[in-house]
Amino acid sequence: MAESNTRKYISCEELATHNKPGDLWISIQGKVYNVSNWAQSHPGGELPLLNLAGQDVTDAFVAYHPGSAWQHLDRFFNGYYLQHYTVSEVSKDYRKLVNEFSNMGLFENRGLGVYFQLFSVAVLFSLSVCGVLFSGQTWVHMVSGGLMGLGWIQSGWLGHDSGHYQIIRNKKVNRFAQILTGNCLAGISIAWWKRNHNAHHIACNSLEFDPDLQHMPFFAVSSKLFKSLRSFYYDRKMNFDKFTRFLVSYQHWTFYPVMCFARINLFAQSFMLLGSKRLRVPNRGQEILGLVVFWIWFPLLVSCLPNWSERVLFVVASFSITGVQHVQFCLNHFSSSVYVGTPVGNDWCEKQTNGSLDIVCPSWMDWFHGGLQFQIEHHLFPRLPRKYLRKIAPLVKELCKKHNLPYTSVSFTKANTLTVGTLRAAALQARDMTSPVPKNLVWEAVHTYG
Repeated sequence: MAESNTRKYISCEELATHNKPGDLWISIQGKVYNVSNWAQSHPGGELPLLNLAGQDVTDAFVAYHPGSAWQHLDRFFNGYYLQHYTVSEVSKDYRKLVNEFSNMGLFENRGLGVYFQLFSVAVLFSLSVCGVLFSGQTWVHMVSGGLMGLGWIQSGWLGHDSGHYQIIRNKKVNRFAQILTGNCLAGISIAWWKRNHNAHHIACNSLEFDPDLQHMPFFAVSSKLFKSLRSFYYDRKMNFDKFTRFLVSYQHWTFYPVMCFARINLFAQSFMLLGSKRLRVPNRGQEILGLVVFWIWFPLLVSCLPNWSERVLFVVASFSITGVQHVQFCLNHFSSSVYVGTPVGNDWCEKQTNGSLDIVCPSWMDWFHGGLQFQIEHHLFPRLPRKYLRKIAPLVKELCKKHNLPYTSVSFTKANTLTVGTLRAAALQARDMTSPVPKNLVWEAVHTYG
């Protein structure tokens, strides 16, 4: 370590050695911080810090933290500065946009939309319950199942937003809304969602670090997964065995049917996290209580239906409608560029734009997509309320054009075609492991004009 002008400097290589639990250093704007003891208390969980440990993380910090967070950094400063610290041109322009949006009050002005969304969730759930309790018609019961699914979708958008920023100004009311719409009404732990989704954003489309691409044995978006890579999110090896190979070989056919019941996986993931003694879960008791509430009222409601066939139809209808949302989550990333390795902190814009895809839709359909139609914008500015994503889209497109970054935007139909095409390409490779691995022509085709 060198010392110059009374400042102590550390090289990037030396910083990179501090990248493990108990020895976790990061750099923000050239100053080095020791966050080893803070990782377990970090509001966003320990994974974002662990995944970017030993690097400069300025862009990720700017993306995820309000201006008020800067004042807390000094207590972690260890006295070192990063040697030869530079800022890329794209990062300079990106940070200017963050500052511009902050000065405009976009990050803080959330509006009243959340209350309309809460009201719509209440209406959908009420209609579903009334249909079950006060009608004897089979078709009404099926429609009620569909309404329940729509209610879960809208509560899912609220859960997604609340994982990124405080949707209601009062913290206690905000927390109550999270537990109510997520755990109690939908059966999904908001703690699990936040942990999973933060890991996804930080490691967007890393096959080893992004849990949203780790769906074996059912799906593999790239033949690189055939090498049985290790998941650093689940802390286990993702084995590509004979059974997995068989399922992956037909994944382009099974994709939509599996999505109809993907909710079962979210139930399981919620229980596994809350039951884990190894992982820290803030407010574990609240989270468990919320799930208990769901698993009391939902089976009771289903049991009110007159026979088992209608009960099954109700559950299938509700799960299948919600499957649309699971498909939407996949469309934004499955057909985009993937990579193997650790997320890198100094190419934030490059990784987020390469790994994301926008959906073209009219403004009156924004309620359907829940903000995910502007996935590139959302990944670059995750704290930005969804109502502003359409407004900033031209500025993001201009940023990408200026710095030769991909900005892929296709129709909902085209996005489905690309996703199924990506799954089919990997499926055909899985069927014939002796043949040379072909390139993903579908992804390359869309990015030639992106």
